[in-house]
Amino acid sequence: MTQNDKLIRNLETMPPIELQEVPNYYKGKNGYMAKDVVSNFDLTYNIGTAVTYLLRSKNKHNDGGVEDIRKAINHLHFELERIHNDAI
Repeated sequence: MTQNDKLIRNLETMPPIELQEVPNYYKGKNGYMAKDVVSNFDLTYNIGTAVTYLLRSKNKHNDGGVEDIRKAINHLHFELERIHNDAI
C-alpha cells in the first residue's frame, strides 16, 4: 500500500465533524458557514481564503479584525501573483 493509499484510507475512515463542533466564528447570524459561501461562488483557493478571513474577522480575535484582515490582504496578494504568473 502506497503512502497516498494510506492517506486516502485514513481520510475515508475519519468521522465527519459535527456542526456543533465548528467554532462559532465560522458561522454567520443565520448559521451560514463561510466554507459554504466560498463554495457557492466557486472561488479560487486564495480568494476563498481571503473571504473566509474577512467573514470571521471580528469574531475570532479581540483585535477588531486586524489580524484576519491582514491575512486576507496577503491572500489577495498571492492571488494577484498567481494571475500575473499565469499571464506570462
